[in-house]
Amino acid sequence: MPIPRPSTPVWGLAALTAGVLLTGCSGSVSVGNADPELSSDKLATTVAKKLAATTGQPTPDVTCPEDLAGKVGTTTRCTLTAGDGSTVGVTVTVTSVDGGRIDFDIEADDTASPAPG
Repeated sequence: MPIPRPSTPVWGLAALTAGVLLTGCSGSVSVGNADPELSSDKLATTVAKKLAATTGQPTPDVTCPEDLAGKVGTTTRCTLTAGDGSTVGVTVTVTSVDGGRIDFDIEADDTASPAPG
């Protein structure tokens, strides 16, 4: 008798969340100016790629509502949306700035929000 398996989007989000929570994740981006700031689009792309690389899952859909200022301790909240519509909050915190290079940590929330509807 076959063993039932959860659908791929549900499994993907669960694995992604567990992987991020267990291993943590860091990123780094060079922005090349005196007052470094990472655009919200580039931040979302970088976070998605780092999460995918850390968990071994496909690149998730991540959105970030604001640019990330290159100042140690600055945080912003992004949202990861899984294929089934459920979401997980992701906190990005600047850990160091070296010239135009911004290093940051990425941490997903403990629980996901179900898809609307």
